[in-house]
Amino acid sequence: VGHCHPDIVKAAHEQNQLLNTNSRYLHDNLVDYAERLSKTLPEKLCIFYFLNSGSEANDLALRLARQYTKHEDVIVLDHAYHGHLTSLIDISPYKFRNLEGQKEWVHVAPVPDTYRGLYREDHEDAVTAYADEVKNTIEHAHKRGRKIAAFFVESLPSVGGQIIPPAGYFQKVAEHVHKAGGIFIADEIQVGFGRVGKHFWAFQLQGEDFIPDIVTMGKPIGNGHPLACVATTKEIAEAFAATGVEYFNTFGGNPVSCAIGVAVLDVIEKEHLQAHATEVGNFLMKILKEQQIKHPIIGDVRGCGLFIGVDLIKDQAK
Repeated sequence: VGHCHPDIVKAAHEQNQLLNTNSRYLHDNLVDYAERLSKTLPEKLCIFYFLNSGSEANDLALRLARQYTKHEDVIVLDHAYHGHLTSLIDISPYKFRNLEGQKEWVHVAPVPDTYRGLYREDHEDAVTAYADEVKNTIEHAHKRGRKIAAFFVESLPSVGGQIIPPAGYFQKVAEHVHKAGGIFIADEIQVGFGRVGKHFWAFQLQGEDFIPDIVTMGKPIGNGHPLACVATTKEIAEAFAATGVEYFNTFGGNPVSCAIGVAVLDVIEKEHLQAHATEVGNFLMKILKEQQIKHPIIGDVRGCGLFIGVDLIKDQAK
């Protein structure tokens, strides 16, 4: 919502003058913020855990998935990046290929890239073809005696190249993953909070009939303040709580963080930033496509709202 936005600075300052505690101590801001955030999400996603960073959120999502499913393995997309904790480096091909390599519990599926991926725009059914790659990954894992806990994916793969998955892909993948006893985790850390313009969450680009089992949030949620969130279903949260080992985060959900979180939502709404993302994104896409006609080095221009990717190429044929 902009560097040092006055409304955000004011909310932080005012709450800092009143009270900031560790989150063992209950405060209305926590509940107020959870209620505000819940209005942006499908009703099914009604339990919230507040944390300090996107990496913390994704690590907790991994724990929730494993506790709920009683399985260990995770399917991720090629080139994915999900955070800097050890657990997340392990599910980030972008990182682990340059470090210790792929763990036996990690399975990598191809990115649903219809420009330069396995199945392209001229394919008769790229959606099903890419979803079948996930199905094949699951079957291969089962043959090795492995069990799938989760399909972990950015709603729009960013490090992988600003990819826009074809509509319907998530629904088909979720069907395969649920059948295998796993859950679907949508990482919205880079692409949530109205960045895509016409929707508040990027997973909503897939259609109203698609709802992830877990959504993780970070980055824009606090406009630079360390704040993050995991939203999930009552069933998954109850399975996690049943261990008797409560989840606790010293500063996640403290009064100042929650005051900032509410202020961010206020600014997005008051300043019509979703509409702004759509308008500016459309303008930028128009200009880029005009350049694409002039310059053969520009192979593809794609995007939604202010999530835009440009492929620079050497050979049009490839």
